[in-house]
Amino acid sequence: MAEPEQTEIGATEDFGAEPDFEDPPGFVDSIPDEELLGDVLQRRPEEVSGLKSVIVVSNIPKVGPDRIERLRGVINKVMTRFGTIKGQAHFPVDANQQTKGFMFLEYESPAQAAAAVKSANGYQLDKQHVFRVHLFPDFEKYGSLQPNWEAPVPAPYTDEENLRAWLKNADCHDQYAILYHQGEKCAVMQNTPQEAQLVKEREYWTESIVRWTPQGSYLVSLHKQGVLFWGGDDFERKKRFSHPNVMFVDFSPCERYLVTFNGAPDTDGDQQAIMMWDIRTGAKKRSFNAGNSKQWPMFKWSPDGTYFARMSDNLLSVYETPSFGLLDRKSVEIKGIKDFVWSPTDNVVAYWIPESLETPARVGLMEIPSRTEIRTKNLFNVNDCKMSWHKQGDYLAVKVERFVNTRKKGTYSSFEMFRMREKQIPVDNVEIKEAVHHFAWEPHGNKFGVIHGETPRISVSFYEMVPGKVKLIKTLEKKQASHLYWSPQGQCVVLAGLKHFNGVFEFYDTSDMTQMNTTEHLMATDLEWDPTGRYLVTQVSYWAQKVDTGYIVWSLQGRLLQRHALEQFCQLLWRPRPKCLLSDDDLKRVKKDLKKYTRTFEMKDRMRQTTASKELVERRRRMMSDYQRYRQSVEDQHKATKSTRLALRGGSEPQVKEFDEETVEYFLGETSQVVE
Repeated sequence: MAEPEQTEIGATEDFGAEPDFEDPPGFVDSIPDEELLGDVLQRRPEEVSGLKSVIVVSNIPKVGPDRIERLRGVINKVMTRFGTIKGQAHFPVDANQQTKGFMFLEYESPAQAAAAVKSANGYQLDKQHVFRVHLFPDFEKYGSLQPNWEAPVPAPYTDEENLRAWLKNADCHDQYAILYHQGEKCAVMQNTPQEAQLVKEREYWTESIVRWTPQGSYLVSLHKQGVLFWGGDDFERKKRFSHPNVMFVDFSPCERYLVTFNGAPDTDGDQQAIMMWDIRTGAKKRSFNAGNSKQWPMFKWSPDGTYFARMSDNLLSVYETPSFGLLDRKSVEIKGIKDFVWSPTDNVVAYWIPESLETPARVGLMEIPSRTEIRTKNLFNVNDCKMSWHKQGDYLAVKVERFVNTRKKGTYSSFEMFRMREKQIPVDNVEIKEAVHHFAWEPHGNKFGVIHGETPRISVSFYEMVPGKVKLIKTLEKKQASHLYWSPQGQCVVLAGLKHFNGVFEFYDTSDMTQMNTTEHLMATDLEWDPTGRYLVTQVSYWAQKVDTGYIVWSLQGRLLQRHALEQFCQLLWRPRPKCLLSDDDLKRVKKDLKKYTRTFEMKDRMRQTTASKELVERRRRMMSDYQRYRQSVEDQHKATKSTRLALRGGSEPQVKEFDEETVEYFLGETSQVVE
């Protein structure tokens, strides 16, 4: 065998003439540098004036030389929160060596100086002194304004598309978004009892996940460059928010504000890690670093979107909108705070503090903005707490995980139930004496369900909040359930055995605790109710399970309506509905007179089914007709080319059977009958 030729390193080879990469004479590049090298140009160095790192703090106390150092220490304590100060603060003084009421500070970077201006402006040092903070270059900018000011030309009015037109569907059909093909395809579907109808589909609609805004006005997609909002009948792009490498989004309940997070850890010191935006105007309202929180969302919103809060070491910081400033310019000191949750209907914060040495654990309720503690409850021998609000804010459940003994080996659970609408907020205790796996409130009602026990002896207990006590309704034993899912309208509940429970679902009506149906969706990973409580969807997500992905649509009673097997199906999200405009009295009147409308609804359902059957038959006829036409065209082509085939095959054509008949027998069973 011939050995391959060896080429020595450094040897010169002849590759021919070097190609000419020069542009021809007169060539004009039509593609701008910003389009070709946008990411590179963003990082190019810029000439920065050192004055951009200098700020001016005015309206500070006027003191003599003997108190300057003390004043310097007080102001440094406030201003070092926003960055590192270079050198010492400079205090201009008058002829008597008394400060003039303002000072100069220099930070290490212009970004730190800008953060100090934004956050410290308006800081109240005491009753007589409120800081006014400005960048030093601003004095030159405002001093060079032109004397003849011209009002800006108002932008022409553009009629916005109705973002809630989908609510006008005559049959009140809801929509949902699905993500499949490993996230490469996204579609919005309209649900009907017979089949799902495609509303809009796009490839590469998102680069990670999609989300609906809280009231369903927009579909939100995440991309490497930022966040896009889609809306209208054709789901056109409506808004864009630039935040590179965004990974998470959150919204205020009023759908007014957007929160984006790029996932940067606090160790990076990224002051733009979390950004807050005004959805209507697209303006960035404020930015934060990630802090030391390891959960998302890091900021939690009050029910009306007036306040939002975050937790840090021994502090609860509450901010107000639309200023996005710290409420009363200071945080609430709560030593050892572990977690907090807003009430879904009132500006009340529930928080808990773990045990510390001889101090017991404590659950507190604080009213905002007054910061008044309206109720506290001490707890003993506590390992952990989880707080869960009732949807109408009538009750607060605190699951308390306690140690079995003083050696802190083994735990059991109990519940502290706060009655928020009663005088002095009484608290009921419910002891389970077993490990609790899941807890869920009935959305419209006063019941709750608890899954407790150890496998395989899993039990599900239902309780009712009645005046003066918590009443046990019923305990269902030996159930394959990991989660409870109440219908959004209450009363009906599904016991779901997700993931390792093999997808067993039991449908119950809790008005009389009757079991309506038992179904199965093997390896199901998620369950989603539609906003009306008429349908629910069980899913097998590709993110958790790589085979048999797809979703099934069920009725309220557990009847299978649709089965969709989708390759690499990832996510399904129902489109939320805005809050109902009817008052509580109107809703009660509708429920009272519901029987009057039953016949009308049943008649419409029958007509719809008949129409659907006719449409199905007509569709099948069209498909059969199309097939017959196609087959006839193929047969005609086959006959027309017969002579050509015979010439190619030497004058003969093989005989081909049109079909083979095969008989298959199955053994169904055997029955024996004795005849006397």
